[in-house]
Amino acid sequence: MTAMDRTERDIELLLIELKPQIVFFDFTYWLPNMTRRLGIKSFHYLIVSPATVSYCASPPRMNHSGSLTEIDLMKPPLGYPISSIKLHAHEAKFLASKRNWEFGSGVLFYDRLYSGLTQSDAIGFKGCSEIEGPFVDYIEEQFGKPVLLSGPIILERPNAVLEEKWSAWLGSFKDGSVIFCALGSEWKLTHGQFKELLLGLELTRLPFLVVLKIPIGFETMEDALPEGFKERVEGRGIVHSGWIQQQLILEHPSVGCFITHCGAGSLTEALVNKCQMVLLPQLDGDHIISARTMGGNLKVGVEVEKGEEDGWFTKESVSKAVKMVMDEDNEVGREVRANHAKLRNFLVSPDLESICVDTFCEKLQDLLM
Repeated sequence: MTAMDRTERDIELLLIELKPQIVFFDFTYWLPNMTRRLGIKSFHYLIVSPATVSYCASPPRMNHSGSLTEIDLMKPPLGYPISSIKLHAHEAKFLASKRNWEFGSGVLFYDRLYSGLTQSDAIGFKGCSEIEGPFVDYIEEQFGKPVLLSGPIILERPNAVLEEKWSAWLGSFKDGSVIFCALGSEWKLTHGQFKELLLGLELTRLPFLVVLKIPIGFETMEDALPEGFKERVEGRGIVHSGWIQQQLILEHPSVGCFITHCGAGSLTEALVNKCQMVLLPQLDGDHIISARTMGGNLKVGVEVEKGEEDGWFTKESVSKAVKMVMDEDNEVGREVRANHAKLRNFLVSPDLESICVDTFCEKLQDLLM
């Protein structure tokens, strides 16, 4: 980020030459002051969710940033629209420490973010009002400026076909019976949590495909597996460490459950498919709040229970969450499946993306008037 900050003069010269009407930016906190001098509108477009920004970086939070405690962060800020979204102690501790992180040029991460939010002419996010509406209204009220949504950004189906080895393996099981677990490209579990996850999947007695990074302290996936695990799950369980065609696997009829780290892309891919979601958020602000939104507010998934202080999940909590969404007779599972189906039907409706983008562009035009 320091390198980006050093381009400030170069960007100013470029803007003078190009004479744009609106400039999109994210962490270049100095850009709104520059564009204002040049008679250009600045648009702060964020890749995190409105729910996360309003929980972590709204004025009620930032005006007391220096005195915020972990206990303060466990509960939502004043006026937050969904009071049920709260943090556990280990999550609040992590986010409290993040408030002291420098993010280039000696500027704190949250100061950089908040400066963009307060100084820009408008704010934007990926999403739609049916999901993000209450949080967008809150941000508009708190910052006193327009907040625009560009649409949920539903990926088109890939032209490729699923690799034969995965297609054949998934095809050997009945529809809706397989658990697919993928925790993103960055999360490397400790060996203890790695084992608890795999043993929890074994406890379900259901077939499963797990895509994970090799855990900390190990050279190979096989060396990290729990003792006797490979033999016990042979024929019904696979642990894979390489790249995989997630989008195509999620739409396979055999997949009935998706355990996700709650990254934005993975959540969207899951929502437009029929598999049910088990939420296992990585220790990251956006992932945590997204899990609470999906599980507690929208009720389209079930979150894995973790220890309040240490954030550890157990094999029992993993198995419990999976069984809740997979068991057709479970009351919570029935509610989750009904809510997911309703939201899925909306997200895959014809012309949704084009309508959202058209509306977004019209509101951008309004900023120029």
